[in-house]
Amino acid sequence: MERLSRRTLDGLDHRPAIRPGDAGVGVVHLGLGAFHRAHQAVFTEDAIAKGGGDWAIAAVAPSSRSVLDPLIEQDLLYSVLTLDAERVRPRVLGVHAAALHAAGDPAGVEARLADPAVRVVTLTVTEKAYSRDSAIFRLLVRGLRARGGAPVALLSCDNLPSNGRRLRELVVAELGESIVESVGFPCSMVDRIVPASTEGTYAMAQAALGVVDRAAVAAEPFSQWVIEDDFPADRPAWELAGAIFTDDVASWERLKLRMLNGVHSALAYLGALAGAPTIDRALALPGMRAAMESFIRTDIAPTLRPPEGLSIQRYGESVLERFSNPALRHRTLQVAMDGTQKLPQRLLGTIADRRAAGATPRYAALVLAAWMRFVRGRADDGTPLPLDDPLADRLRAAPSLLELDAVFPPGFADDAELRAELDEWGKALQRHGVVGTLGALP
Repeated sequence: MERLSRRTLDGLDHRPAIRPGDAGVGVVHLGLGAFHRAHQAVFTEDAIAKGGGDWAIAAVAPSSRSVLDPLIEQDLLYSVLTLDAERVRPRVLGVHAAALHAAGDPAGVEARLADPAVRVVTLTVTEKAYSRDSAIFRLLVRGLRARGGAPVALLSCDNLPSNGRRLRELVVAELGESIVESVGFPCSMVDRIVPASTEGTYAMAQAALGVVDRAAVAAEPFSQWVIEDDFPADRPAWELAGAIFTDDVASWERLKLRMLNGVHSALAYLGALAGAPTIDRALALPGMRAAMESFIRTDIAPTLRPPEGLSIQRYGESVLERFSNPALRHRTLQVAMDGTQKLPQRLLGTIADRRAAGATPRYAALVLAAWMRFVRGRADDGTPLPLDDPLADRLRAAPSLLELDAVFPPGFADDAELRAELDEWGKALQRHGVVGTLGALP
């Protein structure tokens, strides 16, 4: 069967919202993963289609070529498959005008970053790259130096609290305070469930399109982007594509990190221990939905100040509904990756706030106990569990995980009441497994 390309595009029923090649490059994106292709790229193509402008994307793969090479072979075309329980809705994207490899062509990436026609740089590089020592950050700094003061916004789309502020601190520490005269650092909150692509994803794309697409991604129907309007130059008309511009990204961010991402991690660790391969299967385990409802209601919700007009209860209900989507097949082990980088934002803040209020976050402690058991590397039935984490060696060697200052804040391990709660949950999980422990809950 033929491959997706510009040559085969005319014969497809599902074509891009813009004609590939019509828009000039105005955005550089660092991180060519599935989330960018199913989220920022979709918003940007829709913004160009509705608002015009030279906002095509030059996307940068930091190290791996696993996505880059198929994209290049397909003339930078790929499909997004929106999945629900009833059908697959395919869409071909043509918003990328260039694709580069940072490790293989750093000079080419630097030239793109330095181009004054580029007025926005977006990032999905995961928590690990927000370090002055990371290769992608060093490349970003070199590109900023080469711009000569041409205005640009650096828009972080990673799941980090105050992501724009954090990026600003790193850049200012490297280039000095004067850099903010020409560089904006808007915060943003992004939300869409995008599982890692598999052979099943590519098979669905082929069936839906009638051509081979080795860069296809699948995603849930829901998609959201909340952005702080801090752009020293022009920007795409993302609001025409449904993005929300606000001065209060923080409340959206905390809501998403603690509730959606926190529950996601909870299902990942508890589900992986119980042998559930996917998030929807984890949520379907006996007693799991009730436990997650209690986690949301008693532990997470009291720590949140919702954005104006939004109901925390309805948001929590929508979270569980989204996670129950069987078509996504989002693997628990994928969500469980990099726990030491994720848990401080997704879980530990909830625990700290509840303890400061004099409450014992019982269900949050269950989730933390499940992570601690997951780290030890065995599921309830004895099956080995992989530990994909930048601190894997330290985790395996640590006699007490709570003593790891790279994960837990000062004083966390000294909380006797919390330690007793964790010990109780740990013993229950050891003796009864996840299903037995959840089954004993009132």
